[in-house]
Amino acid sequence: MLGLSIDRLVYHPLRRQKASNLVLLIASFGVFVFLQNLIQLIYGAQILTLRTGPVKEGHSFLGAVITDIQILIIAVSILLFVILYSFVQKTRLGKAIRAVSDDPVAASIVGIYPEKVIMTSFFIGSALAGAAGILISYETNIEPTMGMNAILKGIIASIIGGIGSIPGAALGGLFLGLAENFGIWKIQAGWKDCIAFAVLIVFLLFRPGGIMGIKTLKEQL
Repeated sequence: MLGLSIDRLVYHPLRRQKASNLVLLIASFGVFVFLQNLIQLIYGAQILTLRTGPVKEGHSFLGAVITDIQILIIAVSILLFVILYSFVQKTRLGKAIRAVSDDPVAASIVGIYPEKVIMTSFFIGSALAGAAGILISYETNIEPTMGMNAILKGIIASIIGGIGSIPGAALGGLFLGLAENFGIWKIQAGWKDCIAFAVLIVFLLFRPGGIMGIKTLKEQL
């Protein structure tokens, strides 16, 4: 409901004024900073935790250690991925979302109301973001500023996998995670973010469409 309210109060007026994607992007960061400061104003900036009970030892798997929470995160992520992909590909509303994403004007001509579809997309996207926030909060401590790193990694994963492709986003996230963790095998963990942006630069230079992105007509030629 919060995501839906943000769309109605911020993005909808901008879309009515035919604002560019850059303006929408800047507005999104403005909303992000506003919400961060609002949370700090209400709840404070201290680090909190959702975990209860003693910390349990993880399970050994192929020389690595994986915890019960990490197993839960993987299982729920796979389940949400399957549900979302099936919804977008198989349902009538999912097809309407893809149509509006491709061409809002053409979609409206065939009887699809773009604003209603956009509202639905914001609702679903915000719910998925909320689920991700809850899962990661069980794995790490929580604080008002914890979202920026997750947003950056999500954007990088989407670009690597291919913007607009749900399987591509999942594959991009897996690829980024493997690249980061294999990259710090012999060096300090503080280089993780550097590795992530290095991978992003490589993809932007040599495959800007991502792993599963659709090539433009110019690239095909």
